[in-house]
Amino acid sequence: MNHATWLFYALIVLATFWWSVGAGYQTPRLLAAEKSSSGKPEFACPPTQPDQLGPMYVPGAPVRAKVGEGYVLSGMVKSAADCSPIADARLEFWLVNPKGEYDDDHRATMYSDKNGAYRFESNFPPSYLWRPSHIHLKVTAPGHQTLVTQHYPVKGTKQATFDLVLVPVSK
Repeated sequence: MNHATWLFYALIVLATFWWSVGAGYQTPRLLAAEKSSSGKPEFACPPTQPDQLGPMYVPGAPVRAKVGEGYVLSGMVKSAADCSPIADARLEFWLVNPKGEYDDDHRATMYSDKNGAYRFESNFPPSYLWRPSHIHLKVTAPGHQTLVTQHYPVKGTKQATFDLVLVPVSK
């Protein structure tokens, strides 16, 4: 086993331990199911559920909307407060290459357009080890909590719509 492969497996084991003790997962302050003191739902749009960041996140991915071909992920970035679109939200993507390895060629940063829309093209991410196919996303926008989530493509599909609904920051 070469050094890079050994290091990858060691990181997976450490990340699994880290995740199991709860350090890798941060729940937003309020989720859609929570209600305000008046008993009404807190948000007009249910927030996107967070998911683990994972050990392979590296900041500073190049600005681009395509890192492969064969799978298109698109959607809208919205505010949970009123379902309004969020323009210029920063979306970071990272996924494995067709061989099931993380590399710099499969990382990207892009921004939602003036209507909150985004379109990202990649290869269909293969599953690896115990993980199903997935694409990691980190979304940041002024006035909103950072969202870290994952999209899980359905085998055999070539595209999906995945809206990203962000929780506003408390005043």
